[in-house]
Amino acid sequence: MKRLVVLGGGESGVGAAILGKVKGMEVFLSDMGKITQRYKDALNEAGIEWEEGVHTESRILGADEVVKSPGIPPTAPIMQRIASKNIPVISEIEFAGRYTDAKMVCITGSNGKTTTTLLTYHILKNAGINVGLAGNVGKSLAWQVAYDQHDVYVIELSSFQLENMYDFKANVAVMLNITPDHLDRYDYEMQNYVNAKFRIIRNQTAQDAFIFWQDDPVIQAQMRQLKIEASLFPFAEMEEEGSKAYIDAEHDLVINTPGTSIKMPRADLSLNGLHNLYNSMAAGLSACLLDIDKEDIRRALSDFEGVEHRLEYVATVNGVRYINDSKATNVNSCWYALESMPKNTILILGGKDKGNDYTEIEPLVLKKVKAIVCMGKDNEKLMKFFEGKVSELRDTHSLDDAVKACAEIAVDGDTVLLSPCCASFDLFKSYEDRGEQFKAAVKAMLNK
Repeated sequence: MKRLVVLGGGESGVGAAILGKVKGMEVFLSDMGKITQRYKDALNEAGIEWEEGVHTESRILGADEVVKSPGIPPTAPIMQRIASKNIPVISEIEFAGRYTDAKMVCITGSNGKTTTTLLTYHILKNAGINVGLAGNVGKSLAWQVAYDQHDVYVIELSSFQLENMYDFKANVAVMLNITPDHLDRYDYEMQNYVNAKFRIIRNQTAQDAFIFWQDDPVIQAQMRQLKIEASLFPFAEMEEEGSKAYIDAEHDLVINTPGTSIKMPRADLSLNGLHNLYNSMAAGLSACLLDIDKEDIRRALSDFEGVEHRLEYVATVNGVRYINDSKATNVNSCWYALESMPKNTILILGGKDKGNDYTEIEPLVLKKVKAIVCMGKDNEKLMKFFEGKVSELRDTHSLDDAVKACAEIAVDGDTVLLSPCCASFDLFKSYEDRGEQFKAAVKAMLNK
């Protein structure tokens, strides 16, 4: 009997453990942290042995194969020990892919991938496709393959998830953009991050599709170094040579694939902003390549409601609009948020810095931002960089203090934007926790 060890007791790990058990393997799950009760219940119900708060090396190093949760870096001591024993390590997505013939629509990028994934899923679901949602959103792919098979899966993939994928193949691969992110994971070498992202096209053939942003310089540079087998479907803001999706002179969105041609007014798209235009193009192209009816695509592109914590309107308090963009955990994501903001924006920045370079947002800060409120355990880097670049710069170390500072600075007509540029783990459990606390603090002001 094959011995499978799963490291990490979250959604991904528990899903992999359940699939291993369903396939008749001897499964052991280990997590150095705490496993939430609902996952413990799922493991117990499936009859899977597990441990928390420790890695028992004697059991782990006896594995025939290890499925590693994406958050565990290869430099972790247990991973070093596994490598020394030459035990194969794969991702949950790689593992699940072995047991399904479903079509895979896989989406990555430094920014926009959640919105694009959910929009693509929305199009397919509303068109009546038997579709599953997996990866960073939805339920674990392995869990679905074990218990709830679908004909198509739409999967959001981070660079971490792509690291340990080898034989898995995306029928449709989407690359939205590549900007510096998670460089602390990649020895502060951008090329290492780029290489991880481009694993999304691994194993693709001429029958598969690669959708990408035509004007991303990092994507273009990497493509020049590779022999890409897949059929190419680039998108751009305006029509360029080879563009398969773009905005024409009449301000209409045009999407052209071999089987489908769509034209609809840009104003009819439910999502606003340049970044969301690209997300809509990528989702529309994916749907066309899956032969979804063009009327279903148009309808879904016009009625999609967006993603929580991404440019989410919270409330207007004393004439000041509050926007929750807690999902902006890197600099480029904040750039897209600022690009869609009016002048006199008060920007909340801060959190766990991942080797950020803030020069990317500097021009937009100078043009649109009247004040910056830093919110983190250590704001020294932010305070030093933005000193003298805005009329007011505040140093706060809690969300309540940050919102209070914004309320003190703001006047009628201003906008307060939480778009932190940083990971949330210095003060919060997650970006979702940060966003929820922000929304609660803003709404509390309405009741005063």
